[in-house]
Amino acid sequence: MTLKLPPVDPARMEQEWAADQDVLRNLAGNGDQASIRRSVDVSFRGSEENLERLSEAAEELGLTELGHEDDAEGGDPWLFLERVQAVDEKSIRALTELCLQIEQLFDLEYDGWGCEAQTGTVH
Repeated sequence: MTLKLPPVDPARMEQEWAADQDVLRNLAGNGDQASIRRSVDVSFRGSEENLERLSEAAEELGLTELGHEDDAEGGDPWLFLERVQAVDEKSIRALTELCLQIEQLFDLEYDGWGCEAQTGTVH
């Protein structure tokens, strides 16, 4: 089965991209080398049924499942996924676009990405 990904709302993409640029600036401020590939995690929340559908499709989307987590306040549960990639602007923009497509396709709420800064030095 090949998933047909929907187009992304440009206004939503720009909203997420503004937040992404803040994260990228913070990483750069910590000496991050954006070209170093590393695990980048993304999170989604929504109904258990929709999260399960995404979990089953994750590999086809180039993502690996990290785990599920119930919301402490009794809200919708979370699903955490990851993929190994660089965190330069082009790579992160592509990841964000994919996540917004997933958000629409699976009727979930995308909650951003994160990773550890990679300075290229060994501690």
